[in-house]
Amino acid sequence: MGELIQRFRGRVYGLCYRMLGQREDAEDATQETFVRVVRNLHRWDPTRAFEPWLLTIAGNRCRTRLAKRMRRPGTITLDYPIEDQSVQIRRGKLLAEEMEHVLGTIRQEYRDAFLLFHKQEMCYNEISESLDVPLGTVKTWVHRARRELIVKLRKRGVLSDSKS
Repeated sequence: MGELIQRFRGRVYGLCYRMLGQREDAEDATQETFVRVVRNLHRWDPTRAFEPWLLTIAGNRCRTRLAKRMRRPGTITLDYPIEDQSVQIRRGKLLAEEMEHVLGTIRQEYRDAFLLFHKQEMCYNEISESLDVPLGTVKTWVHRARRELIVKLRKRGVLSDSKS
């Protein structure tokens, strides 16, 4: 049996690698294939060629692994360097600080409506009831707050002037 494994190992591994695209998965699928072959050798029809039967088992192992991979949440492979997130974190903190500063410079009604909508995640109707003002007024205040924030953040150089 060892001779058989040595003879076909390269072909099985090659098929598994082409199907799975990852060395570790291909090695595992190759090993699983030969385990299945040993367990099910009594089912092989000696009047037929051995290699197609073997490669069919390998293909089935790979398809099973691919199906499991699709059901699993995404994973990060260690083949690629992990990007340093510290720059984005610093930018996010800077933006949050700038937002807090600029929010303090707009009209109180605009700020209250804006914060209830964006931070408290209240709908316009809830904000209208909470502030005891008409629904249209709430929508106007939130819109004006956004517009003022954008203008002021652009003036401070936090946002670019491009309208994309």
